[in-house]
This record gives sequence, structure tokens and C-alpha cells, in this order.
Amino acid sequence: MKSEKLLIIGDSYSTFEGYIPEGYAVYYDKAGTRPGTGVRSVEDTWWHIFSRETGMEIIENNSWSGSTVCYTGRGGDCSHSSSFIYRLRCLCDSDFRGKGAPDTLIIFGATNDSWIDAPLGEAKLSGFEESDLYSVLPAVADIIYEAKAALPKTRIVYVINTGLKPEISAHVKAASELYGTEYVELSDIDKVSGHPTALGMRQIADQVKARFAK
Repeated sequence: MKSEKLLIIGDSYSTFEGYIPEGYAVYYDKAGTRPGTGVRSVEDTWWHIFSRETGMEIIENNSWSGSTVCYTGRGGDCSHSSSFIYRLRCLCDSDFRGKGAPDTLIIFGATNDSWIDAPLGEAKLSGFEESDLYSVLPAVADIIYEAKAALPKTRIVYVINTGLKPEISAHVKAASELYGTEYVELSDIDKVSGHPTALGMRQIADQVKARFAK
């Protein structure tokens, strides 16, 4: 049986050295320089566990440590080229680097948008202007809208992290419901310095898998 193609767009939680596009910032590395996490190899990551246990083939893990969904980065700087929205557009324009549309897209983001206090903006669910995308709420809705428009036959699942500003979590849910996509709201994830431990990775994988079992 042909395995389903999986695309991941994420931030530090989904990185591992050597498994993301060249030039992207990485958090988890082969040297194990993140003390206390217990994440020592790619096999410990949530997405590797998920792929291994579901049989899905990861066609790309497009994750960039520190990245935001919106165009506003740390210190208010423009983070357009590392933003989730820009990266999704680039993937669509390249026909997913010639691999064709994935069967499943998992978007796991807005953690940094929440952490850095990027402006929330107007709670728009449609009619987005480029200027709106410097704010979090229109940006998280826009990426769901753009993903659905570009990938009408793809199963799209947004993973909502623990500890996000409640306005962000609520808006992801509202956009997912409006555009007919899905979401997983994580709970009780073990972390060190805000990042998943090996146990936390296992917990994320299990909670995402539970969504796919429904």
C-alpha cells in the first residue's frame, strides 16, 4: 500500500538538525546541546514518532526555530521570509518541491507569536490584506485559509500548543471550523525552558495520533 504523504510546517518544536531545509534555524541538534530535554536523536521527536507509528511518509519538515506565523518577529522586526505564511506560499509555488500535494498537512505554530507579544490585530476570518499579516489573529486565520485554498483535497490539521494566549487558540479554532479543517489542542506537555522534553515529544505524538484515530 502506498504510504500517505505528510508535510509539516513548524517552529523549534519540530526541528532537528539535518532534517529541515538548509539555512533554517534549528533548536534540537545531534550534539544534544539542549540540556534537560532528553531529546538526543531524531527518533525522539514528536513528528518522527508520529510518522513511524502511522506509516506516513514525511515529504518535508519545513520547520524553522524561532519562526512566527505572522510577519512580526522578535523585537518587532519583520520576519517575512521565515514566517509560516511565506514558507507555505513558497512550497505551493514549487508544487511542494516537485513532490506534489501532500495527503496531510500539519501546521504547528503560533508559539513564538504568543511568546514575543506580536500584535494580536483584528480578529479577521476573511478578507485579509498583506498589512494584516503582521498581526497574529489574521495571520493564523490566513494560513488556514491559504492552505485550504491551495490544498482542497489535503487533510489539514493545526496543532495548538499549550500556553498560547487564549485569543490565539480561540481564533485558530474559529478559522478551522470556518474553512473545514481540523485542529488538535494539546494539554499537559512536559517541557524544559518552554520546549518539549523527550516525554513531551511522546505526549505530543500521542495527542496528534488520537486526532487521526477519530
